[in-house]
Amino acid sequence: MKKIILLLTSVWVLQLATAQTALPVPGNLQATYKKGTRDISGRPGKNYWQNYADYKVDVNFNPSTRLITGTAVINYSNNSPDTLKEILFKLYPNLYKKGSSRLMNIDDADAGEGMKIEKILVAGDEVPANKYRIDATNMSVRTKPLMPKQSLSFTITYSYTLNRESHIRTGEIEDGAYFIAYYFPRIAVYDDIDGWNRNPYLGTQEFYNDFCDFTTSITVPAEYVVWATGDLKNSKDIFKEKYQQRIEQAEREDGFINIIDSTERLERITRSETSNTWIFEAKHVTDAVFALSNHYMWQSSSLVVDKATGRRTRVDAVFNPKHKDYFWVVGDARKTVESMSYRFPKWPYPYSHETVFDGLDQMEYPMMVNDNPLEDRSESIELTDHEIFHTMFPFYMGINETKYGWMDEGWATIGEWLISPMIDTTIVDEYGVAGYERAAGNEIDLPITTLTTQQYGTSMFINSYPKPAMGYLFVKDMLGDELFFKALHNYIRNWNGKHPMPYDFFYSMNDGCGKNLNWFWKRWFFDDGVPDLAISKVITKGKQRQIVVESKGTKPVPVDVTINYADGSAEKLHRSIAVWEKEPKTIVLTVTNNKKIKTVNLGSTYVPDVNKSDNVYEMKQQ
Repeated sequence: MKKIILLLTSVWVLQLATAQTALPVPGNLQATYKKGTRDISGRPGKNYWQNYADYKVDVNFNPSTRLITGTAVINYSNNSPDTLKEILFKLYPNLYKKGSSRLMNIDDADAGEGMKIEKILVAGDEVPANKYRIDATNMSVRTKPLMPKQSLSFTITYSYTLNRESHIRTGEIEDGAYFIAYYFPRIAVYDDIDGWNRNPYLGTQEFYNDFCDFTTSITVPAEYVVWATGDLKNSKDIFKEKYQQRIEQAEREDGFINIIDSTERLERITRSETSNTWIFEAKHVTDAVFALSNHYMWQSSSLVVDKATGRRTRVDAVFNPKHKDYFWVVGDARKTVESMSYRFPKWPYPYSHETVFDGLDQMEYPMMVNDNPLEDRSESIELTDHEIFHTMFPFYMGINETKYGWMDEGWATIGEWLISPMIDTTIVDEYGVAGYERAAGNEIDLPITTLTTQQYGTSMFINSYPKPAMGYLFVKDMLGDELFFKALHNYIRNWNGKHPMPYDFFYSMNDGCGKNLNWFWKRWFFDDGVPDLAISKVITKGKQRQIVVESKGTKPVPVDVTINYADGSAEKLHRSIAVWEKEPKTIVLTVTNNKKIKTVNLGSTYVPDVNKSDNVYEMKQQ
């Protein structure tokens, strides 16, 4: 009994005792198991908690001045076991504030005063200026202690000028078109790992937000139409009858419809002659954004995303008609939502709509995508499905993108790789593969699990996008689709609507498939090393040919061999990463026939190799 008790006190020792390989667990993450907020099964622990806020935001946007003025009423619930003596807010527009630290360049004309806080009320009482402190994108407000299981209300009046030239995920797109994100002060995440998320927004790393409810009232001039996170609650009061009928038609039918055609932008779309207040409501989402235009057209469709309930999702493309590639986007977006619901990751699309908006970036939000136009058809498909795939990761799954970029961008990358050829079978999407091959083994090639906050440039790219995507793909190949989806769905069931950390993913996958994959997780996600296979020799024994493949590197990758015969035919052989579990230096692939072999080639699209010079074996005359 003493031995068992000792093992149970140390999750990393328990892993070692119950499996061939233990994953190294940092001390601050070990603490979550001791507190019972996480469980080594991969599930949330019995003491898991997360905080919550209800936002009611009234915002006014003046396109002629780009001035945003607003009032945010926030009711914040402290579900943690801790007493909070301050509340930390995120003021993301302060990326553009003069003097703010940033890792992305901005135009001098966009550097201004940032978000001005006009007034803060806490429980109805005004907070003196000396009780709150703004440091770039963080604002700390000292309050009376907020006890566990207690709530506190904030009313914040604010204003700022939207950026015009430096479009970093948000800003003016062109005269009469705007994508507006981060438009209100929001309370930072307080979690069981770090307490307050004090990481500043520097423009490179992305976001970490709590699941909250949002009711946003957006007032703009009458000639503008607004699209946003959430469901439009006063659609019938705003749109003229024919446009309202088209929206309703799009929401119930599979076909495509122009809700607003390019020629109709010359007429008034809305009932009002002066201004409209658009009211959107979204429940249990991590963020809320909106976009508007006075000249974009709007194409739409919908589809059943959950056959068990018949629930439908509306899919929109909203764009400047001069961008011809965007006429394909609504169809590509619809196919993406369909593929996600039924093919990968085979999970019903969680939102009531998805709107792809013609912008100046490549950025995802709950129910909204800000995508620049692309002339190349394949690139347009790849961008569309990549950004929409983020619906699952980070939004549905509540990922901390700031620290763990690989837990969301890696999934969007494998989603792009797999879904793009579902939309267009001619596409071979190699996004990021060559970049990893060039960097592998160099100083900038850090372990995937290196915190994203500690990376920049190429390191951040390869560790967020291609390397983790390859890891997911290799596991899918090894397990086979049935077992892989069983594991992945276990992870999704465990953590949707919550905040998983890396080990919640690893352990949920292990538990879901009934196999201990720590040997692969460790070597691919934690360890140094490079992927490097070679054909060392081909042995002929009568009709039998033995192809000997050597692993010169330490990263386990699939083995794909193409045998080219003298008669012009070819044969392909494949082995999953499972062949490297016990760390053999070589494996043997055998074929038996009378054909003369001309060459043997090693490699395939998603299998990186730092030295391809030894991947082709030319047979001597037979």
